[in-house]
Amino acid sequence: MDDGPRALSMDVSGGLVALVVALAAASVLGLVLRRRAGRFRAGQARTTPGALTAADLGGPLGEQATLVQFSTAFCAPCRPTRQILAQVADMVDGVTHIEVDATTRLDLVQRLRISSTPTVLVLGPDGAIVKRAAGLPRKADVIAALGSVIE
Repeated sequence: MDDGPRALSMDVSGGLVALVVALAAASVLGLVLRRRAGRFRAGQARTTPGALTAADLGGPLGEQATLVQFSTAFCAPCRPTRQILAQVADMVDGVTHIEVDATTRLDLVQRLRISSTPTVLVLGPDGAIVKRAAGLPRKADVIAALGSVIE
């Protein structure tokens, strides 16, 4: 008897099972990453830079808080992030929005361990990082993050 077609059938079946498992794992990972994108978390957990200054950021800090956005030219979600942060900064007195080009400030990117753009930092009036988020944040989440800084 010829076992060629039977062996080929088993190889194809095994390959299909492996493909289905890989697709399921990639889907779960994608959903987890999407759920975490844009969510604010405590700022000092991954960074230990101390406080950021106006010289670090290339602009004045806000009297109550500063929204810092790290962007790149090729980042698609950076534009809507810029719009959201500018709107929130305009709504709240004493809040400033500063955008930093990550490609020209690699020293700051490395120091703060910025791994993707957009990354948003919420600074207190002293320049200390209070909250940070990677990805496109929701406007309500930005306002809530500011609420933890502004008295």
